[in-house]
Amino acid sequence: MSALKKLSLSILILLISVPAAAEEKTDFDGIRKAVVQIKVYSQAINPYSPWTTDGVRAGSGTGFLIGNKRILTNAHVVSNAKFIQVQRYDQTEWYRVKILFIAHDCDLAILEAEDGTFYKDSRDLELGGIPELNSPLIVVGYPIGGNKVSVTRGIVSRKEQSEYSHSSVDSHLVLQVDAAINPGNSGGPAIQGDKAVGVAFQVATKGENIGYLIPTNVIRHFLTDIEDGSYDGYVELGISFLNSFNASLRKAKGIPDGLEGVFVTRILPHGSADGYLKEGDYLTEIDGSPIGRNGTTTLDKDARVDFTENVDNKHAGDKIRFKVFREGKFTDISFEAKRMPDFDFMRNRYDAPYDYAMIGGLLFQEMSQDLLATWSRAGNTSGGSQFLYRYKYFIPDGINRSKKADVVLYRKLAHPVNSSSDYFLNLVVESVNGSPVNSLADLKSALAKTKDRYLRLKFLDVELPLILDRSEAEAADKQIRSTYGLE
Repeated sequence: MSALKKLSLSILILLISVPAAAEEKTDFDGIRKAVVQIKVYSQAINPYSPWTTDGVRAGSGTGFLIGNKRILTNAHVVSNAKFIQVQRYDQTEWYRVKILFIAHDCDLAILEAEDGTFYKDSRDLELGGIPELNSPLIVVGYPIGGNKVSVTRGIVSRKEQSEYSHSSVDSHLVLQVDAAINPGNSGGPAIQGDKAVGVAFQVATKGENIGYLIPTNVIRHFLTDIEDGSYDGYVELGISFLNSFNASLRKAKGIPDGLEGVFVTRILPHGSADGYLKEGDYLTEIDGSPIGRNGTTTLDKDARVDFTENVDNKHAGDKIRFKVFREGKFTDISFEAKRMPDFDFMRNRYDAPYDYAMIGGLLFQEMSQDLLATWSRAGNTSGGSQFLYRYKYFIPDGINRSKKADVVLYRKLAHPVNSSSDYFLNLVVESVNGSPVNSLADLKSALAKTKDRYLRLKFLDVELPLILDRSEAEAADKQIRSTYGLE
């Protein structure tokens, strides 16, 4: 072999060997002692028929020990659970656990085994930082396809804010990885070295090998929140904003050339910004970090994310600070971060029954994400554009700050007493016999208190009311409950 060929071969071997040598050594045996297999038996209530439940479902997931006997996993793994068991790789017995805390807005939960024997010879995983792009990691868990612990490798390919599908509305930071994540992996740790740098929780429905991790900043936010013994949830800035790429818009608003930022287009009532920011404000900095024309700030050397990520990392009472260009001059504005319970109806709901009212076989509920999903699958969607618009653009509170929710006539259980009511299906209730309906509780109260012979149900934007003979409707309800199994 010539000297040149020997040199080329040596370089090739060196190039192949360096990445493997550069990887951090991982203690697989120690990690296995921390990772937990979870079996769950769950049962959900049907939002469309809230007096019924779905069948019991068996599912599985993964969790891992993080100290003080706490098992961290995904909220979606244990939602609607009736019975939960856990086991580690070297155990033959299954141990019952209880849910200590659950956070549906960030898809995380804390479990604890009822029998201390479960923790014998276990190990806790320490949380690491947010990993760099293109850095290797492993995902450990118990996915479908076997009963033994599984390890898959991948790299971090993206950092961004994205919707967490468990709640359907909340967006937080996610890490995109190309490691295989399959059903059963949910709740398992992603490891770099010997530290957990994320929790596996969802995959892309399109594409191949696109999985997502909940990063440690979200995990730490959750753990800090529960330190007082309860979970309060994320704060909300409560604004809509528009990028500032349009040069004509910038000129019309008098924005100086080269000044980066975004326009505030809407202030939501009861949000953190309500009473402080104004529509038309030009936001240039948040907490000292410049905001780009596309609405992003620098996360780290690898990525830029929506500036709302700064708010996402705060807790109620923390200060939010903006530099704002308003009416031709700069001003500094600060205010306290706070939750927006008004947003709760837009989240998927778990572990709780659905309240409803019925009169004359007509069913009423407060509009929610769960009802919307099952209502659309049921196919009786004619005339629903009004409340869909109000739901999408969060109109109820914007129109009337005293209104808690839109109460919708979403379904009827057919009976002669309600045979002429189809026109009013999928409309928003405005009042009953003149009493305003701003919540389901208002509707129930109005129906219970009225002594009038006739019930006059007035619907939003409809001049003529639905008229029911109260005595006939109440009498029919007894038969309807028996016929349709509401008893």
